[in-house]
Amino acid sequence: MIKQILNKLPNKKASKSADNRDVPSNGSASSLSSDMSSSQSGNSSATSLSGVTSSLATGMGNGDGISMAASTKVNGIVSPYEALPSFRDVPNSDKQNLFIKKLNLCCVLFDFTDPMKDLKEKDIKRQTLVELVDYVTSANGKFTEMVVQETVKMVSLNLFRPRAPQPHENKVLEALILEEEEPLMDAAWPHVQIVYELLLRFVASPETDPKLAKRYIDHSFVLRILDLFDSDDPREREYLKTVLHRMYGKFMVHRPFIRKSINYIFYRSIFETEKHNGIAELLEILGSIINGFALPLKEEHKLFLVRALIPLHKPKCIQTYHQQLSYCITQFLEKDCKLADTVIRGLLKYWPITNSSKEVMFLGELEEVLEATQPPEFQRFMVPLFRQMSLCLSSSHFQVAERSLFLWNNSHVENLIRQNREVILPIIFPSLEKNARGHWNHAVQSLTLNVRKIFLDVDAELFEGCLQKFEEDQAREEETKVKRESTWKRLEEIAAMKATSNELVLVS
Repeated sequence: MIKQILNKLPNKKASKSADNRDVPSNGSASSLSSDMSSSQSGNSSATSLSGVTSSLATGMGNGDGISMAASTKVNGIVSPYEALPSFRDVPNSDKQNLFIKKLNLCCVLFDFTDPMKDLKEKDIKRQTLVELVDYVTSANGKFTEMVVQETVKMVSLNLFRPRAPQPHENKVLEALILEEEEPLMDAAWPHVQIVYELLLRFVASPETDPKLAKRYIDHSFVLRILDLFDSDDPREREYLKTVLHRMYGKFMVHRPFIRKSINYIFYRSIFETEKHNGIAELLEILGSIINGFALPLKEEHKLFLVRALIPLHKPKCIQTYHQQLSYCITQFLEKDCKLADTVIRGLLKYWPITNSSKEVMFLGELEEVLEATQPPEFQRFMVPLFRQMSLCLSSSHFQVAERSLFLWNNSHVENLIRQNREVILPIIFPSLEKNARGHWNHAVQSLTLNVRKIFLDVDAELFEGCLQKFEEDQAREEETKVKRESTWKRLEEIAAMKATSNELVLVS
């Protein structure tokens, strides 16, 4: 068992893919046992013990106790920090008492800023932590209240630790620059990782009674877990994501509180700090939760979409979580397609004007939303939408224009546009014609010609009418331009003649 755990080495950087959703949805707490039975085979990089080496496993296998000369103060008592007996060396009746003693031993925290300090003691604690993980995994009797209490106490002491000040607390721009650099890794991770593994196995264990455990894994504990999501270390955030998933599935009584607390994190990120390291992971959790919402959707859930998810398009750091956000939005539309109007108008409200890369992301999300939209809903927002699309089509930034034209490659979106071509084509025709006649990018020009041909083949009469109107508008614009230039020329001539006087120059 231990060797199987030890041989798992996670990736250097935790994956943030929105597709890696191994979390029980709102109504699927019964799937926890099957999910966790495979946790040892590593359903994500967060559930592996990379920091534990094979030599550590060998030492544990021998069951040798290592005596240490160093003294440590535990619960007010000064004693040598030395390893306790192995679980296999004591009878079954004493294992829970030994488990509690090992938990107390692991309440001692070490300084990892100096890598050469307390090496033997650190190694003893790592051995003990791995023994605790193995014990929780293989337990076949209900955990007593004392075991639950001491477990939560040890986990809290090791996880809820002070962190270095975050740069985004007062310098948002500096934080955005730091996103491109390597994340800060926690020096204490060799111990912290195994503590996370212990918490994960403990929460998901069938021997943990939710009614008993909720007294200690309470709202305060949940809030402190959520606070850790702002960690700079992606490995920690990946573990937190899995742990919170399991807590949401295990403790049904905490579900409304967890959703509400996540909302507050989003609000603070949107309206105050504009930056939070764990938004992507929290959105992955919510993607699974939304997938489990019962129909019809409650008003509370619709308000969450309007007040939290849609405004998350506002922050500058949206690229760090846009994939997960887009997934959550589409999950809502799959539940209720009538929300498409709300979503589209929300996107238009936060549509970027000067950020082309963000605009390309919006266009990608727009296609996903339109793919889940039905014709009756499409007609409600198509006019404001295609007014914005007209600006995108004529954008001088070729990626924006190109991504806009790619909408016609989606058969469902193309059918929606064809069915409403009498309204849509007059809005976007000027942009299409200008692109076809003189866009600087050849790819945009070629795509535009393909889109023009689609409209021409579907409704030649409408196309010719739009072309004629475009020519008339162009002629009027040219006439206005000539008049304007003529007026300025006369103004300059009169001003030159009366340059020496103080007379006002009037031009009729």
